Amino acid sequence: MAEGDAGSDQRQNEEIEAMAAIYGEEWCVIDDCAKIFCIRISDDIDDPKWTLCLQVMLPNEYPGTAPPIYQLNAPWLKGQERADLSNSLEEIYIQNIGESILYLWVEKIRDVLIEKAQMAEPGPEVKKKTEPVVVKCEKPRKPPNQPGTSAKAANAKVKEKRVEVEEVPPIDHGVPITDRRSTFQAHLAPVVCPEQVKMVLSKLYENKKISSATHNIYAYRIFCEDKQTFLQDSEDDGETAAGGRLLHLMEILNVRNVLVVVSRWYGGILLGPDRFKHINNCARNILVEKNYTSTPEESSKAVGKNKKVKNKKRNEH
Repeated sequence: MAEGDAGSDQRQNEEIEAMAAIYGEEWCVIDDCAKIFCIRISDDIDDPKWTLCLQVMLPNEYPGTAPPIYQLNAPWLKGQERADLSNSLEEIYIQNIGESILYLWVEKIRDVLIEKAQMAEPGPEVKKKTEPVVVKCEKPRKPPNQPGTSAKAANAKVKEKRVEVEEVPPIDHGVPITDRRSTFQAHLAPVVCPEQVKMVLSKLYENKKISSATHNIYAYRIFCEDKQTFLQDSEDDGETAAGGRLLHLMEILNVRNVLVVVSRWYGGILLGPDRFKHINNCARNILVEKNYTSTPEESSKAVGKNKKVKNKKRNEH
């Protein structure tokens, strides 16, 4: 297999695992070898009024140079509605060539279904999406010795910044998942700089139960508004490729300014690929619970416009 094909295959596998973690039972494997999948999409999880099944096949060239091959299945989807939806999906692909787009496709379809439900039966019973809670990066302060900034004022600002950084961000803990005596639990904290990442990790490791975990996998993404780039990194902690998969999930969900740590306590029974599913499920659950997931429009803009990513070196941690 060529190096490019191997890279595409790895990216496909990471996206498939992320989609399975995000959508759970709605995501269905039709043919694993042929990379054919189906996802049931509705306007409302509890009481769906409009549903559609999106079937996709991932060619070897996806996501690098070719889009997924797809089919839209819904008895009500005909004529101009089908054409409009297909055009929207193809436009998303064109805007994000080379990127993983299945999440954007699914959420675009869900938006269409929600809009259709609202037009057919407007009222409070139609659930609206939760607005994301985003912790924005602090704007860069003017450095000392520049015109208009006295040395005393600059020192005061530096002191103020140190006080802010010295405070450990609040840490939330997710609901544990247990499978065959192995337990997985996610921890989350808002972060706006690498120093806060270190502080949160140190605080977590003060907990004897967390520090004694077999693995503490983590990933973080920080959006720097002044440069319009993401500062991000991940750590496997002995669970090969787990950190990268966790970071990929966070990229697909377009979360920003947040650190997610997933602790795993090994129970003596090998779980195989299921361990990655549990790691991603734990992370996804706490990100959704704390409203860090964004709307598909914001995801599309982020993928299309904010492709620059600056990775921190792991030896800094």
